Amino acid sequence: MRLEFIGAAHEVTGSCHYLEFGEKHLLVDCGMEQGPDIYENQELPVNAAAIDYVFVTHAHIDHSGLLPLLYARGFRGSVYSTNATAQLCNIMLKDSAHIQESEAEWKNRKAQRAGKAQTVPMYTVADAEDVLKRFVPCPYDKRVSICDGLEVCFRDAGHLLGSSFIEMWVTEGAESCKLVFSGDLGNGNRALIRDPEIPESADYLIIESTYGDRLHEVPPDYATELGRVLSATFSRGGNVVIPAFSVGRTQEMLYYLRKIKVEEMLPAFQDFEVYVDSPLSIEATNIYNESVEECFRETDLEMIRRGGNPIRFAGLRQSVTSADSQAINTDPNPKVIISASGMCEAGRIRHHLKHNLWRPESTIVFVGYQVPGTLGYNLLNGADEVKLFGETIQVRAQILSLPGISGHADRDHLTAWVQGMKKKPKRIFVVHGEDAVTDAFAAHLTETTGVDAVAPYSGDSYDLCQNERLTAGRRKPAEKKKTSKRTANTVFDRLMSAGERLIAVIQKNKECANKDLAKFADQINALCDKWDR
Repeated sequence: MRLEFIGAAHEVTGSCHYLEFGEKHLLVDCGMEQGPDIYENQELPVNAAAIDYVFVTHAHIDHSGLLPLLYARGFRGSVYSTNATAQLCNIMLKDSAHIQESEAEWKNRKAQRAGKAQTVPMYTVADAEDVLKRFVPCPYDKRVSICDGLEVCFRDAGHLLGSSFIEMWVTEGAESCKLVFSGDLGNGNRALIRDPEIPESADYLIIESTYGDRLHEVPPDYATELGRVLSATFSRGGNVVIPAFSVGRTQEMLYYLRKIKVEEMLPAFQDFEVYVDSPLSIEATNIYNESVEECFRETDLEMIRRGGNPIRFAGLRQSVTSADSQAINTDPNPKVIISASGMCEAGRIRHHLKHNLWRPESTIVFVGYQVPGTLGYNLLNGADEVKLFGETIQVRAQILSLPGISGHADRDHLTAWVQGMKKKPKRIFVVHGEDAVTDAFAAHLTETTGVDAVAPYSGDSYDLCQNERLTAGRRKPAEKKKTSKRTANTVFDRLMSAGERLIAVIQKNKECANKDLAKFADQINALCDKWDR
């Protein structure tokens, strides 16, 4: 029974953990890295076609975004998640694939003019659509039998609509153990979604540490704080631009903006308009409206039962087409613009920054975690100028971070979550945090809980039966590369992946009748004869 850490080890994004027991191979999360790579991730120890199952804690791209690539490389197993996560992945993975294809198309136009090689997208919309067919939605709090020796239960993590931590019971021979993968944990008392549940026990706990080195400020009245920002900005004649993740943070902002409107907190600007400029955000908001019974907290359910809606209000505008988006910046009236991506690395938000960063009357409000190295992080940390679409833009707008708005539990919340378990684990693995934070939080957990806590690197693997490390992963920081990881895939890579899948299929058929194996071999040889040049 072996656990190996692949992604989000001494890094914040790209979550991926590999578990092997008996002849089964599975992943918990298959996420895309966002921002610069700190440590080069270890490749999966088996080819993608050998993976039997993937379990997804929630829909954010840094936990689900490489599922289409896994499919392109030969994965044909089942993907398990909560119902809401499956619905959100249905829009987010197709959107991510569209971005891959659009970026490749743009780069290829430039490459063609320069006589350079063509770029192949990391994965395609077809890959995303195909892997989405592999999803198996599961309800919260129900123990599900996956196969002999494996049962799982999705519990509410309070981080995002449909987010979960995963309890996993694994048996190999005479050995059994329970693993808990935290996914991303919320800090409680969030708009719309419920507080995190707490597991009763675990033999091994894999826990995130995004804010493992800091404490959130005492939560203010978010609507009041946001209202002050709006009032000051509108008085100057500027726009309030909010870079927000399409799923989660956008809906939370709508919740507080509705409160500002309904409670008439800005009488001088009561008719201000709010633009949601992201087709993905609009689709995600619709899914929120469809998932209330399973995911919403009781206070918001009561509002809905009385005929209200916590994320709809007068003056809310939805921008779907490119023309709609462009028209926002031709309107001189002060307004709120909510757009993606939340870290300003791609999407329509970059156009709104181009039109507002140079305006001292406007305000850019960050409401989510910013990975070091991203445009959002740079702006929040005092950049005087930035480059957008090949143009240098002076930063004269006010740059703010709304205090207390966080989708992640802080150090004390994470610690309390572990201490709330009735039975202590044998070992805790700390993942999904900045390089130094993972080590610091592991030391903190060891001190406060008395449990051995370690921060594994990508490639570290552990024997769960013996509770000992088997292999040490990479400790050397990644070298900076000029080429983007998103363009690293080629047609030949896909061909190699197809060959690896063929090997995996052959291995899975080793118990077939000799007659069938001989027929299979003849078919392979005929294909080789056709292409052997």
